[in-house]
Amino acid sequence: MAERRTAVKAAEEPDFLQCNDLACETVGGRVSTYTLTETSVQREPPQFVASAFTEFGKWMDGWETRRKRRPGHDWCIIQLGVPGLIYGFDVDTSFFTGNHSPYVSVQAGCLDKPPTFTLEGDRTGMAASDSQLAAVAKLESEVWPELVGVSELRPGYSDCCHNYFKVNFNRRVTHLRLNMYPDGGISRLRVYGVGQRDWLSVSTHQDVDLVALTNGGVCLGYSDAHFGHPRNMIGLGRAANMADGWETARRLDRPKKLKVDQRGILQVPGWEWAVFRLGHAGVISSVEVDTNHFKGNFPDSCRIEACTLTPEEEAQRVGTGWRSWKWQVLLPPQKLHPHHRHLYREAELTLTRPVSHVRLVIAPDGGVSRLRLWGRPTAITAAPTNQNTPASKL
Repeated sequence: MAERRTAVKAAEEPDFLQCNDLACETVGGRVSTYTLTETSVQREPPQFVASAFTEFGKWMDGWETRRKRRPGHDWCIIQLGVPGLIYGFDVDTSFFTGNHSPYVSVQAGCLDKPPTFTLEGDRTGMAASDSQLAAVAKLESEVWPELVGVSELRPGYSDCCHNYFKVNFNRRVTHLRLNMYPDGGISRLRVYGVGQRDWLSVSTHQDVDLVALTNGGVCLGYSDAHFGHPRNMIGLGRAANMADGWETARRLDRPKKLKVDQRGILQVPGWEWAVFRLGHAGVISSVEVDTNHFKGNFPDSCRIEACTLTPEEEAQRVGTGWRSWKWQVLLPPQKLHPHHRHLYREAELTLTRPVSHVRLVIAPDGGVSRLRLWGRPTAITAAPTNQNTPASKL
């Protein structure tokens, strides 16, 4: 009755890729201004269409500037969809094999108010106007702190297109300045980090989704993510499709003939799981597990477990892959249904104390589009006692 082993990561894949993409257009990220044309913050991977051309030349899925014939270099200002702490970047040059930007740097700013200028419509082949350049000059973005110094980029071949940069910057960021030297192409910019909300402005009597990425929730580990990463479950709104959720591979230890218990829940030896740190510790009063779009591949059942960890304890658990850790049951096993929003109220939950971390467990496998944990942010002033709460058997 063992869990699936976590797949061995590629040696070059950094840990910060588990964080949320704070600049993705699906969470509100957008380009505020640029020197020549728009960079891409789209969620979908870049594509290459050999026959696609525009009046300005070959169509490329990303940000490609003219070949520069004047002093300076190209740059753009990006507004994060979710302000927060940044841990790393992926500057993706996919398909820019003879026209990628040779060098890049990234600067960061934290603006009290967003810039008043906006860019509308298709900007292909267009430069920023004089008025836009004058407006952005007031931001003094050229002197913002550097998160990534001038660094070389590799061309967009499949084995080297992802250029990863780890960041050590402990200040909240709302905007980025992406500089390319001197010109060229970048297909995608991924900004990995954790959202940071002003919790002092949230009433202790107000229920909020404590695990939402906009409130600082983040995935810290999982057993399998073959078709979709668990961080998708804490995204905005309802899922657009199955790709906008967490979906695992089919477990190979499923019994040849399936049996159920008196509640109709499959009796299987294996399970899959995903661990999240809440944006703020709190008492969870209701839970939503949404299997929207998962019609023939939803999990048979789920349960939710919780605990309270210090940052030091969290680091230890992450280092051990969340093995050998006793969780407390928050939501006992529940039968799930296809393409359905499941709501569980306070009476169905078994913990009434503040928690900081949760683990969603599904059996035997399948897909979940959204996870919502509604509750009230609460300060934790003492080590919790678990004497009156049932421990998970896993």
